[in-house]
Amino acid sequence: MAMKVVLTPLTHTGKRCIGISFTYNFELKEYLKRFKGVRWSKTHRCFYLPYTPTSLESFWDYLNAEGYTVDRDAFALPPKNKRYFHRKKGGLLPELTADNQRIHESYLKYLRGKRYSESTVNVYGGFVYEFLQFTGTKPTEQLTEDDVRLYVEWAVKTLHYAISTHRQLVGALKQFAFFYPACAIDAEKLQRPRKDRKLPTVLSKEEVFTLLRVTRNLKHRTLLALLYSSGLRVGELIGLKLPCFDLERKQLHIMNGKGRSDRMVILADSFIPLFRNYFLTYRPKEYFVENPKGGIYSATTVRTILKQSCRLAGIKKRVTPHTLRHSYATHLLENGTDLRYIQVLLGHSRPETTMIYTHVAHKDLQSVQSPLDTLLQALASRDKDDTNRLLSDGISGITLIN
Repeated sequence: MAMKVVLTPLTHTGKRCIGISFTYNFELKEYLKRFKGVRWSKTHRCFYLPYTPTSLESFWDYLNAEGYTVDRDAFALPPKNKRYFHRKKGGLLPELTADNQRIHESYLKYLRGKRYSESTVNVYGGFVYEFLQFTGTKPTEQLTEDDVRLYVEWAVKTLHYAISTHRQLVGALKQFAFFYPACAIDAEKLQRPRKDRKLPTVLSKEEVFTLLRVTRNLKHRTLLALLYSSGLRVGELIGLKLPCFDLERKQLHIMNGKGRSDRMVILADSFIPLFRNYFLTYRPKEYFVENPKGGIYSATTVRTILKQSCRLAGIKKRVTPHTLRHSYATHLLENGTDLRYIQVLLGHSRPETTMIYTHVAHKDLQSVQSPLDTLLQALASRDKDDTNRLLSDGISGITLIN
């Protein structure tokens, strides 16, 4: 019988926390302690975790990953992707009027009719729901770009939306303007902020090996190994079904990936025995990796597993499942794989997207010589009497010996 963990609201040192109760079990206790933020309270005689909606969801997924039964009925949470409780000038955003509720439901149907993914429908729907909350009882037909501007300014300042979230928000409102032409919002006047041009975080090959080595749980090691060895997105990983694996041809069929496109990727020779061991141990029925209660696995659980493994591996970088995909592409490029093949393996529609990895691959960069080194070598070759010229010459202080 699965161990039961009960989560209840708890106020500790004046802060809202999650109280954790369970019938004593040593393995469960040690597993709880490995989750970041879990502490023991002498006052309340129980473990606790600082409360946020994200920490509650992550902790729930963390317990479910090992098959523990979780009772969290004491927490009345709003549905995901619906922002009912954001604050506006010290108060709560109002609920939608009946008319706006109907408009919002029709907007969701409109997005599904355009064949947007369910994830996009939820995200766009959440932003438009929030926008209609923000505008209150103002008739929808009277909404203008000024209302959009005020909402965006409030959301960015109050909710600290990142640029990527800001761009999604504008995309959602553009679609709303197309869907509801009766309003006075001109979609063409809504401008997205420019994208960040940040280079992706990449792990070294040694860091990837250490990460997999410290992941002792067979299921966890298998899913992390597949993320890296085939360059998958986390959504593609949890959506994989068993018929997608072709072990004879060492191929993996990714169906309905980003942009509703299919592709074939390679299965590493070293992954196949790990997969067979995992399959014989866990006996998944439909999906490659399944929830202990059956059905699709949680992406949040994958992130939690990766975070725990990075901590054990001593990796200080900010690592997400997409970091393993970035590392896969970069290591392929460093191994001499043609950029066109990498584009196909990653499922990029445009080669410009794949080109970013040329900026983080180190193999060719390491062969480029700094002009400072060239300068010193030229001086040394010109001055035959001083062939050991060093940049540190003439400086007092600690002498470094190579």
